[in-house]
Amino acid sequence: MAQSKYIQSVKDATRQRPRSTEWYKDKIKEFGTPGPMDLIRDGKRDTKPFYGKLNMFVYDPKWKKKLPYYDTFPLVLPIEDYTDGFLGINMHYLPIPLRIKLLDRLVDFTNNPKFDESTRIVADYKRLKSIKLIKPTIHRYLAGQTKSDFRRIDADEFTIATLLPVQRFRKASAGTVWKESRAMI
Repeated sequence: MAQSKYIQSVKDATRQRPRSTEWYKDKIKEFGTPGPMDLIRDGKRDTKPFYGKLNMFVYDPKWKKKLPYYDTFPLVLPIEDYTDGFLGINMHYLPIPLRIKLLDRLVDFTNNPKFDESTRIVADYKRLKSIKLIKPTIHRYLAGQTKSDFRRIDADEFTIATLLPVQRFRKASAGTVWKESRAMI
C-alpha cells in the first residue's frame, strides 16, 4: 500500500466500528510504517502548532550537542505558548502502552465528547503536572528549530497517531529513552 493518506487508510479500515488497541496495532503493522514527510503532507498543516490537538513535525534542537538524546519527529500536544516557541507533551518519550495510558488521561480534558475535528484537549501544564506519566514527556520547542509544517492530528486520529512507531531518536535508542522515562515516573 502506498504511504499517502496513511492515517486515513487506517481509519477507513475500521468501517466506523470501535476497535481495540490491538486491532489498530495489527493494522499499522499490515500497512507498514510511513515516513515523517508522508505523514505531514497527508494532513492539515500550518506553520504554527495547533493547540488542543496532537501535532507531528520535524525538529532540529538548538542545543542538540548538549542533550543526551532527542526526537527529530515529535508527536506533541502543545500546552503553553511562548514568544519563542512552546511547551509540549511529546508522546514518543513513552513506550506505546504508556502512551495509550497517557492519552486516556488527556482525553479527560477535552472540550466535548464528539472526538472529531471540533474536539480539543483544554489543559495547561498547571492542570496536567499531577499526572505522573507527564514528567518524561514535557519538552520545550523553539520556533526557529522546526523544520517542517505542523501536521494537525484531530481527536478521531489520536489513537492511530499515538500507536505509530515513528519516533526518530538521536544519540540513544528508543529502548534507552523509554527505560529512562519509566525511571522518572
